[in-house]
Amino acid sequence: MQKIAVVTDSSADLSAEFVGNFNIQIVPLRVIYQHGEYRDGVDISPEEVVERLDQETPTTSMPSPEDMANLFKRLEQDGFTHCIVIPVSSGLSGTYNTFRLMAEDFSMKIDVIDSKGVSWILGFLVLEAAKLIQENWNYQDILNRLEEVKERIKGFFIVDTLEYIQKGGRIGKVAAALGSMLNIKPIITLDGEGKLSPLTMARGKKQALKKMLEPIIEQIEQAKASIAIVHSKAEKEAEALKNQLQEYENVLQLHISSISPALSVHAGPGLLGIVIKGEN
Repeated sequence: MQKIAVVTDSSADLSAEFVGNFNIQIVPLRVIYQHGEYRDGVDISPEEVVERLDQETPTTSMPSPEDMANLFKRLEQDGFTHCIVIPVSSGLSGTYNTFRLMAEDFSMKIDVIDSKGVSWILGFLVLEAAKLIQENWNYQDILNRLEEVKERIKGFFIVDTLEYIQKGGRIGKVAAALGSMLNIKPIITLDGEGKLSPLTMARGKKQALKKMLEPIIEQIEQAKASIAIVHSKAEKEAEALKNQLQEYENVLQLHISSISPALSVHAGPGLLGIVIKGEN
C-alpha cells in the first residue's frame, strides 16, 4: 500500500495551521548574517529580517543537504513509500537540483517537481498535493494532476524599492537606480523558466496596484479561482486588497500571509503580491 509524503521548503509561505492539518513537511531555507546563520521561519521571523535591513542585508541559501537527507531518512523510517517534493523554482534557487540529487540515495520513490514559482505559487501546488493524498489518490495520478494545476497558477508582485532585488543579483544596479529615481514600479511575474520577469511598469505604487489587479479581476470576472495575497510589512494594504477581492463571487478561497524571512531579504519592506489559482 502506498504511503505518500509531501515536502516543500519554507518559501511556500504556508501557515502552521495548513502544515499541521495536511501533514506537510517543511525544510527551511537559510538566512545568513555576518554573525550567524538562521533557519528560515524557525530561528528568525519576517519582521526581524525587515527590521534589521537598515543595519545589514543578509544573504540566503537553500536548505542544507543534511536537513534534506535527515528528512528523507525520517520519512523512510516512518513507513512512507512515496514522496512528492515541491520546492522553490529552479530558476531562483539550487534547492530543486539538490533535492533531485539527494533523492537518488534513497529507496523510497521520490519525485521532485519544479514549481517554477515562489511563495503561494508553490504553496497552492503543495496544498493540492496534500489534499489529493488525503483523498487517497493514486501516486501517479497525483503527479499528473499537479502538472495540470501548475498551469493554472499565476503570481504578480510589486515592491516598494528595487534595492533588495538588485542586492540579490536579480536585476542590475542601473535598472534599480533608474527605477528609484523615476519612481517606476515594475509588476513582476515569473516566466516559463521560473525566473523573475517584468510584466509591465507603472509610475508610483497606486498605479502599480491598479495594473497588478487587472489580470486578476479579468480572470475572476469570468471563472472561479482561489487567491492568496502576500506581503512584507504591508498589512494594511494587504487587507485592503483582501476586502476588494472578496466582493467577487468567483473567489472561492482567499488567503493572506507574510512572505517568509528568506523572501523578505530579497523583497524588502512593502512588497505586495497576488497569487491566483484557476479552479475547475
